Amino acid sequence: MTQAEQILKKADRLRRELPRNFRDEMVQSLYDEAERIARRAVQEREGRSYDLDQKIDRIVTSPIFGLPIMLLLLALVIWITVIGANYPSEWLANGLFWFENQAATLFERWGAPWWLTGFLWHGVYRGLAWVVSVMLPPMAIFFPLFTFLEDLGYLPRVAFNMDWLFKKAGAHGKQSLTMAMGFGCNAAGVVATRIIDSPRERLIAILTNNFVPCNGRFPTLIMLGTIFVAANFPPALTSFVAAGSVVAIVMIGVFFTLLISWLLSRTVLKGEASAFTLELPPYRRPNLGRILYTSLIDRTIFVLWRAITTAAPAGAVIWLLANISVGGVSLAQHIAGFLDPLGWLIGLDGVILLAYIIAIPANEIVVPTMLMVYLGTGMMIDLPWDQLGVILVEQHGWTLLTAINLMLFALLHNPCATTILTIYKETGSKKWATFSVVITLGTAFLVTFLTASLARAFGWV
Repeated sequence: MTQAEQILKKADRLRRELPRNFRDEMVQSLYDEAERIARRAVQEREGRSYDLDQKIDRIVTSPIFGLPIMLLLLALVIWITVIGANYPSEWLANGLFWFENQAATLFERWGAPWWLTGFLWHGVYRGLAWVVSVMLPPMAIFFPLFTFLEDLGYLPRVAFNMDWLFKKAGAHGKQSLTMAMGFGCNAAGVVATRIIDSPRERLIAILTNNFVPCNGRFPTLIMLGTIFVAANFPPALTSFVAAGSVVAIVMIGVFFTLLISWLLSRTVLKGEASAFTLELPPYRRPNLGRILYTSLIDRTIFVLWRAITTAAPAGAVIWLLANISVGGVSLAQHIAGFLDPLGWLIGLDGVILLAYIIAIPANEIVVPTMLMVYLGTGMMIDLPWDQLGVILVEQHGWTLLTAINLMLFALLHNPCATTILTIYKETGSKKWATFSVVITLGTAFLVTFLTASLARAFGWV
C-alpha cells in the first residue's frame, strides 16, 4: 500500500469517528467567529430596526408560521393550476381531436385500410394529442408560478423551513426544492437535484423525487377527489375540495419521501449528512421576461418534448391491444382478466393495472385507457365526470376502497419513462434507474396491499 493510500485510508477511518453534528458545529463556529469580528469592526446605531426583508423572514421562516404559510402557498398554486388548466385543456383537446377526425375522414376517402387509419390517427396521434392537451396547460400554469416564487426569493425560505426534517431523514435541505420542482414534472425534479453537492444526498433526492405527484398524475387524483370526495359537498365547493384532496395526497407523498430517504440513508446509501449552509437572498421584484423564458422554454417545452417522444409508442400499443382480438375478446381485456387476481389483492382490478402498465410512457393516459378497456372501445375515450362516476361505481363495482387505493397507487407507483430515462442520464447507471422503479413500485404494492387487507379485515368494504 502506497503512502497516499495509507493517508486516504486513515482519513476515511477518522471521518467515520467524527460525531454526526461535527459539520454543523464547524459551520456554526465559523459564523460565530465572523459575527465576533463584525461586532468589533462595525458600529451599529442604537435602536436599529429590522428592514423589510427581515420583518418578512421573521414570519415566513418562523417555527410557528413558516410551515403553515408554505402549505397554504402550495394549496393555492395547486388550486390555481387545477382551475386554470380546465378550460385550456378542454379547448386544446377539442382542437386536436377535431384535427384527428378530419385526418381520419380524409384517409377513408383516399381508401386507406381501416387498420392504417386507426393505427396512425386513433392510436399514435390520439396518444400524442391526449398527452399534449392534458400536460401542457397545467405545466404552462404551474411552472410560471413556481418560477415566480423562485425569482421572488421565497424558495430558499422553503429549504430553510424544511431543512430540519430532511436532516433527520439523513438527507439535504435542498431536497425540498427539487421535491417542489417535481410537482410540475418528476423529470425536471431529478434534473434539479444538481444543486445538491453531496453525491450521496443527491442520489437520495433522485430516488425519492417520484413520491411527489407530478401534474401528469393530477388528472387521476382530481377525478377521484371530485367523484368520491367532492360529490358529498355543495357544487360551489367542488374545486376547493378536489384541490384539498390533492393537497392531502401531496402530504402523504412528502411523508413517504422523508421515510424512504431515512431508510436509504441508513442502508444502501448510509453516510453522514452534509452541513447545509444557506444565506437567504434578499427579496426582489420578479423579472417577467426571465420567468416566462425559464418556465416555458427551459422547463415546459423541455419536459413536454420528452413526454411526446414516449407517448407516441404508447398510443400505438394501446390501439393494438384494443383492436387485436383472440377468441372474440381484445388482447387488452385478456391481459386485464389475467391481472385481476393481483388487482383484487391490492384493492384495485386488472383494468387499472393494465392502464398503468401501458401508461409508463405518460401518466396522463391512465383514465382514458381504463375507459377504453371497460367500455370495449377501439380507442382511448374521455367522458364527463358525472357519466364517469356511473360507469365506475354502478357498472364496474368501484368502491371507496378502490378510490383510496388508486389515489395511493397513483402517488407511489413507478416513475414514468421520461423520468426513468432522466434518472439514467443523471446517474449514468442502469442500476440506480432500475432501483428507482423497484423502491417506488414495491412501496405502492405494499401500501395498497396493507390498506386493502385492513379494510377487508375490519369489514369496511
